[in-house]
Amino acid sequence: MKDSVPALDELDKKILAIVQRDGRVTNAELAQRIHLSPPAAHARLKRLRERGLIRGFVALLDAERLGYELMALIHVTLAQHQRERVQEFRAAIQAMPQVLECFHITGEYDYLLKVVVRNRHELEHFLVETLTPAPGVGRIHTNIVFSEIKMTTELLVK
Repeated sequence: MKDSVPALDELDKKILAIVQRDGRVTNAELAQRIHLSPPAAHARLKRLRERGLIRGFVALLDAERLGYELMALIHVTLAQHQRERVQEFRAAIQAMPQVLECFHITGEYDYLLKVVVRNRHELEHFLVETLTPAPGVGRIHTNIVFSEIKMTTELLVK
């Protein structure tokens, strides 16, 4: 986490809100929506990227339409918490394409993984052949997601 929150004026906040909703907005459209000239809008957007406030632009894919019909939330507890084992576990997770997100958490478990696979057979294979043998894994608890109630990438910028 960064040490301080950057100062943002109202135009910066508007730009961030607009590009979160539509990363493909043209510079001309952005300029029109924030009531600036295209060069001024471009300069502001560039400055926000250079400051690291915009990490990138991506396309959000529909997992189900692509055949990934099963999502699971998997809690992982490490058997050992030595620095080297933790780093090995984290590196192994980075290499697993099924893992969309991984959080280091407090409480009963050490990590929470968001995983997508095509079906229950792929989930079983992932759990038995990929995750369980990963370095440091001690215990796994899996929840199947029935439905996704809310999913957004949009931050409220204040």
